[in-house]
Order: sequence, then structure tokens, then C-alpha cells
Amino acid sequence: MFPTVVREVVMRVLAIGCHPDDLEICCFGTLRKYIEQGADVYACHVSNGDQGHPLISPEELAKIRADEATKAGKTIGVKEVFHLDAPDMYANYYDEKILNELADIICLVRPDLLITHNDQDYHPDHIEVSKLVSKAAFLSGLPHRKTKYQMYQSFIPTFYMDTLAGVDFNPTHYVNISNQIELKLEALAKHQTQVKWMAEHDNIDFIDMVRTCSKYRGFQCGVDYAEGFRPHDVYQRHSTKHLLP
Repeated sequence: MFPTVVREVVMRVLAIGCHPDDLEICCFGTLRKYIEQGADVYACHVSNGDQGHPLISPEELAKIRADEATKAGKTIGVKEVFHLDAPDMYANYYDEKILNELADIICLVRPDLLITHNDQDYHPDHIEVSKLVSKAAFLSGLPHRKTKYQMYQSFIPTFYMDTLAGVDFNPTHYVNISNQIELKLEALAKHQTQVKWMAEHDNIDFIDMVRTCSKYRGFQCGVDYAEGFRPHDVYQRHSTKHLLP
């Protein structure tokens, strides 16, 4: 008898945030942990972050922030960072162009899991992106939509990541990122435009803030550092698999 050949199935994760640095703040420790466990991880930024500095022009800043996000992704080993081009404060889940671009990315990546913003957040753009992801997932499974990619599926398990500073977010799931926290912060530090602006404009040590938030979530679940999540708890967005690392 011939031995049974078992093909290893590689998990594929797609994290979709609004601004360059949102994913780094809220889920980069988890994404790094996925990568260490052998998953293929992809990141996407919907907004170009062009209003994120008082002195740098929007056109120049959009290019800088895309470069910062690419470098941050490379730091943790993301396979590809996708950059969409919605201007700050104009993310809109009725935007047909952005919706189709997101749906195409989903069809291209064919993820086992989506990670995105909570559906309630301080920033209206974050809320719009949360809605965009849900709608784009439906679009990815429509057989008559015009696209160069093969249709995927409409119901993809989805987890919401934490809000900034954990405000009004109660995680139901935690990921221990104690071994990934330093690389997470190293990746976040690639966003020098934001690190410097927050120090000068808001008197906030951005890196220390994110470390503290991760430590706070760690206290809640008995580890040094953690990231919190909750599932998009609706029909067919669940799985029998344990999807978080």
C-alpha cells in the first residue's frame, strides 16, 4: 500500500484597516503570531492617511504613509500590503470603487479569516471601513460581478480588533502577544510621521501608549501582553475552527 499523502493547508489571513498604522496598533502582534505559526498574512489600508500631519502636504503625506505601512508590514513578515486611496474622512461604504477593490483583494487572497475595525469606534472612518469589509465580503461571492478574479465566498469568519486605547470595547477573545510585543512596536515605529506628530501635537508617546494598552489587555487574561478581539457575531460569520492563534 502506498502511504497517504497529506497536503499541508496554509491558513490565509487578511487584515483590513482604515489608516496606515491602525493595524499596527490593534492587531500586529497577532498577525506576527500567525506568521510564526506558518500562516500567509496580508494587510490592507483603505484610507491613504493624507490628513495625518499639520505641515506635510496631503499628496506628499499619502506617499510617505504608504511607504511607512509597507515597511511596517515587512518588519513582521506580511506577504503583501495593499494600499487603497480613500482620502481621510471620505471612507464611505457606498463607495463603489473602494468596495470593488476590496472585494477583488478578498478574491485574490481567499482568506480563511478577516480582521477589521469594530463596528463602533471614535473615528467615523473606522466605522465606515468596518461596514466596507462586511459588504465587500458579500461582493466577493457574487457570481455576476465583473472582476478578473475567481469569485470566492460571501460568508467569511470575521473578527473585530480592539479600539484605540480599548475605549468601549470588551473583548471576548484574547491573543497572547508577549513574545511578539517588541516586533509589533518596532513595526509601529516605522510610522515616524505619526510618532513625531503625536509627540509634538498631543504630547503622547505613541509607542509607550500602545505598549501600555497591550499590557492592559494582558492583565485581563493573565499574560504580559495581549490583543483583544470579538467576533462579528452574525449569521454564518462563525466557524467550527479555532481561528485565532
